[in-house]
Amino acid sequence: MYFSKYLSFLFLLLVNAPLHAQPSERKCTPADYVEKYKDDAIREMQMFKVPASITLAQGMLESDNGNSALAVYANNHFGIKCHTDWTGETYTADDDENNECFRKYASVYESFVDHSKFLKNRDRYATLFDLKASDYKGWARGLKAAGYATDPRYADRLIEIIDRYKLYAYDKEENLPLIVSAPKNNQQQTVSASVSRREISLNNNVKYIVVKPGDSFMKIAKELDLGVWQLYKYNDLKKNAKLTPGQLLYIQPKKRKSKEGEHLVKPGETIYDISQQYGVKVKSLYKFNNLPIGAQPKAGDKVYLKKKRK
Repeated sequence: MYFSKYLSFLFLLLVNAPLHAQPSERKCTPADYVEKYKDDAIREMQMFKVPASITLAQGMLESDNGNSALAVYANNHFGIKCHTDWTGETYTADDDENNECFRKYASVYESFVDHSKFLKNRDRYATLFDLKASDYKGWARGLKAAGYATDPRYADRLIEIIDRYKLYAYDKEENLPLIVSAPKNNQQQTVSASVSRREISLNNNVKYIVVKPGDSFMKIAKELDLGVWQLYKYNDLKKNAKLTPGQLLYIQPKKRKSKEGEHLVKPGETIYDISQQYGVKVKSLYKFNNLPIGAQPKAGDKVYLKKKRK
């Protein structure tokens, strides 16, 4: 009888032990996921032009808000498989077929970076980058059309997630902070010491630097962890543009308007000059002043820096 009671006690102990020794962790909710990874999504949008809403929605859908086995054990939030060009660690899991090979990352941020590069470096996704960052519906449908996923409702599901959690707010780049360096806890962080020696100022609440002798677009982009294309775009410059010492160069998108009401044109000034002086987009100035694209004001003209009151 004693032995029987001992076995019963041992059985109860074994059954109940896991409940206390390995408490289950609270699952990450959609709101948790957005709060935790929105900066990574914004960073990738600023670096690679992939809309933050798309990155977040894909991550939420593919990883079950970061709770899937692939996300937990391989830090893979986008379901990216190995393919022939992958040389890193791998993780095996069942998907469309049994025992498929998936990419394994050292951190979640590496998964976000690889997701951006995966889209940017493949020809079948090239047309997506012709879309505006705000066109998340076009991106969602384009991803499905390009074969990113086999689910026939993939595009609709992405759009539903973006609309439900208002992820489109993170695509409005002009209203977002500049987040270009890697997270502090990431091993890939490579911030040049020269960054601290380059003064960053604000104009119309837009960050800019002053070009120094010896500067080039490539050098500045490398120092500030920006893409060269961003410097061209933020400053309305063509790819054959040259830098001049003392030139003001924005490192964030200019604003759609200025707090200042108007500008009196000086001899030789162009719309572009005024755009750079006030940190206002060139296309906004043409719109506010009912000027055809390419037209220039005359000395003494008033150029409106925001929409005229009726």
